[in-house]
Amino acid sequence: MIMMDMWNKVFIAKSLDGYIAGPNGEIDWLDPKPDENKPEDASGEDMGFGALMEEVDAIVMGRVTFEFVRDYDGAWPYLKPLYVLSNSLSEVPERLQDKVTLVLGSLSEALEKIHQNGHLKLYVDGGQVIHSFMKEDLIDEMFITTVPVVLGGGIPLFRDLPTRLEFQHVKSESFFGFYVQDHYKRLRK
Repeated sequence: MIMMDMWNKVFIAKSLDGYIAGPNGEIDWLDPKPDENKPEDASGEDMGFGALMEEVDAIVMGRVTFEFVRDYDGAWPYLKPLYVLSNSLSEVPERLQDKVTLVLGSLSEALEKIHQNGHLKLYVDGGQVIHSFMKEDLIDEMFITTVPVVLGGGIPLFRDLPTRLEFQHVKSESFFGFYVQDHYKRLRK
């Protein structure tokens, strides 16, 4: 049963052929358009990510995505609590211990712990974690930004699921005359 004050949203980019990373996990293709070609008024444009982050209580991601964000040069990008679903990580770097919580166990066990902490509105990130949520029919909305590049292989956004999931297309929006973002809501009976 889905409660109205509880939801899970995806905000992710994919290639034209449906990949979220290249064959070796590379994501350098996510911003192939030189900055000098973007309109001057595009500075600071986050394509709706900031609004989503204002709505969410917490972020849920897997180990691979966390390791990428953890090792990124620059300031920590999240102001909300971050839960990392991993059965292989044993600790969080000391500098992130007040920002990141490791959650072990099955997805249902992890969500129970997260919800017990009062975090009911979740931003779900990372290919494996998104797939796990999709397998359990736990995604309520998706914002999928298409980058106009064909990778020819890599890590797909969607993989085999045990059942068909139907979504309603809410809108499409173009950013910088380059990216196309589609917003979908899960149709539930």
